[in-house]
Amino acid sequence: MASSTDTTQQWRGSAHGPFRRAACWLLAFCAAWVSIGPAQAGSTLNPSLLPGIQAATFEVVAAKPKDTLTYEKPLPMDLLPYQERTDKYYSVGTAFAIGPNTYVTAAHVMMIGYQSLWGPPELRDASGKVYAIDKVEKFGLSRDFVVFSLKDPPRITPLAVDTKPALNQVVYSVGNALGTGVVIRNGLYTSNTPEDQDGRWKWIRFSAAASPGNSGGPLLDQDGRVIGVVLMKSPNENLNYALPMSEVQKAPEGVAHFDKRMAYQFDVFDSKLTGTFEGQFRLPLSVSDFFAAYAKAFHPYLDSQLKALLDQQAPRLFPNGNGAHQLLYSGPSMGDFPQILTRNSDGVWAASGQSTTRITLPANGYISAGVVAQNILFHLRKPDTIPEAKFHHDPKGVMDMLLKTGFLKRPIGPERIRVTSLGDPGTIGTWTDRWGRRWQTWRWPVPYADGYVNIFALPTPDGYALLMRIEPATARHDTTINMRALTDFVSLPYDGTLAQWKAFLADPKLLPNAFRNIHVAFDYGKDFRYDSQRLALTFTPDLQKIDADSMLTLGFSFFPDRAGKVVWDVGQVWLAENDHDHHWISLLRKQAPPADLDDNYQSFWKKIVDRQHPYDGMAYSEDDTTRINAIVPMPRQHGKPSVLYTAYVYQPGTQPQAMMKQKLDLLLRDVNVKELGGLPFH
Repeated sequence: MASSTDTTQQWRGSAHGPFRRAACWLLAFCAAWVSIGPAQAGSTLNPSLLPGIQAATFEVVAAKPKDTLTYEKPLPMDLLPYQERTDKYYSVGTAFAIGPNTYVTAAHVMMIGYQSLWGPPELRDASGKVYAIDKVEKFGLSRDFVVFSLKDPPRITPLAVDTKPALNQVVYSVGNALGTGVVIRNGLYTSNTPEDQDGRWKWIRFSAAASPGNSGGPLLDQDGRVIGVVLMKSPNENLNYALPMSEVQKAPEGVAHFDKRMAYQFDVFDSKLTGTFEGQFRLPLSVSDFFAAYAKAFHPYLDSQLKALLDQQAPRLFPNGNGAHQLLYSGPSMGDFPQILTRNSDGVWAASGQSTTRITLPANGYISAGVVAQNILFHLRKPDTIPEAKFHHDPKGVMDMLLKTGFLKRPIGPERIRVTSLGDPGTIGTWTDRWGRRWQTWRWPVPYADGYVNIFALPTPDGYALLMRIEPATARHDTTINMRALTDFVSLPYDGTLAQWKAFLADPKLLPNAFRNIHVAFDYGKDFRYDSQRLALTFTPDLQKIDADSMLTLGFSFFPDRAGKVVWDVGQVWLAENDHDHHWISLLRKQAPPADLDDNYQSFWKKIVDRQHPYDGMAYSEDDTTRINAIVPMPRQHGKPSVLYTAYVYQPGTQPQAMMKQKLDLLLRDVNVKELGGLPFH
């Protein structure tokens, strides 16, 4: 578990970042802990010591899982080295014996098994025999070590220990270098350096070379005695770090201890919260019980850090603070791609995210995709040939379509093989966000990479808006709580043909709570009716064609209501004859801006209040379209208006004023603005 033990690693929202692909993911993980440094000239170990050292040093391995995925073609496993493709285990680190049935490795090597999709950590000797771990006896998270026993230990002589090694002596790193067996390399014990957090102990720094897989192996003196546990690399030099064996020996018996400072971050702003994960629980425990006890301590800590960070930011966390005003008074974004609200370095909130990839599907379907921070966003337009009753209840089918974007590829040697199906999700659930939107939650295991694909899917009339993260298995809980919190910051309209709307509205389980106050009804060729607590609209084909292919977009946005409470509600109603021609009508809610917003907001509002062009009912041409705009008549109010609705009619080509004015009058004839004194909502 790299982020929980690295002295410089910082916890983030969904704290581990995107997971690596295939077995090389693990090697990359371990590479963060060791470096390949130059071997130092000097004496070599007495050859008579080598058999005992090799017998007392083991690979830490984890069983390869069954592959449950489907690929675009058979995996070309022959491209992998023979040892890698035939080994039934992943080689993840090194361990060594220091007493009768007493073994040591790095805590971060042991924690590779935490919530893992692979087998539990085990030891393998030079002959290939594998030994199961029995009990975890000691554990130190910040010092990064673990002491454990085996269920059926081999008969070996443990390594001797030296707890007071001399500086500047020749030392030897012993470990499972790059997963190819135990290798011994020499260098110098160069210095001691205090650990970063509080200087509670000093790391041994040494120049003996170490490679991915050396983590948890012994650092030996010239007499073959263990002086430290090889752990990590120096960030800026060809020097490596080891924990002195004195720290292992003096650690209390029968205790798992954690006292680790971690920084926590959430994706929508740059501010971080630094806290200390501290506590302990009793040992010995079996490996499974140890991981369960660790989760019982660690998951509440992650919960508390996320809550504390959001509470700390509450005064200027959207929708609070002046920095949110630009979004709250800008009106809805009508593009169909979902966005995430993020706070810029100047404290101003903005909608982030745009489509950078588009994949065409059969029968008018398509997928658009983009990335915001460590999140992948999708808009999936349902192919017309898929029945609605199936589509919004078929996560496997949805994922199979998303995989066409090629976001998940398995590396096999020089090739990258596209995954075409993950099968059914391992877990499914639901989540309702702050605004009453009902997300479907799906998680798929990706066994070869020991990770998960996590999706929060929001049903829309034309398909789905999807929020996705790809994370290592160790980050499962943190990913879940962060994605839940992140849904509060997702912005999107609801868009589709009237045929799609008809099917969507027929399934109440898909509808956000806002639709309790929104009623959409229509009869093809006869009339269209929209009714909410803010606005009512009715029109007939005299104004615009009404059929199954007609388009309706409800532009949901965030804005303060009359009581000053920010709501997520419809800020614009937009209808088109179809998805191609420019026969459009629209009603847009505008609100008086607060004084802290700049002149652009103030002058635009003044233009609307004063019915200045283009809000004067006079037709004009733009982009081969004739347009006419006006202000919807409002009930009499005392003082200046705080909310106005603007009406829009667009027609393709060049059209006369009289015809445009006639259509504008047809639109305004049956519009009723309710939120400022119109007829009561039913």
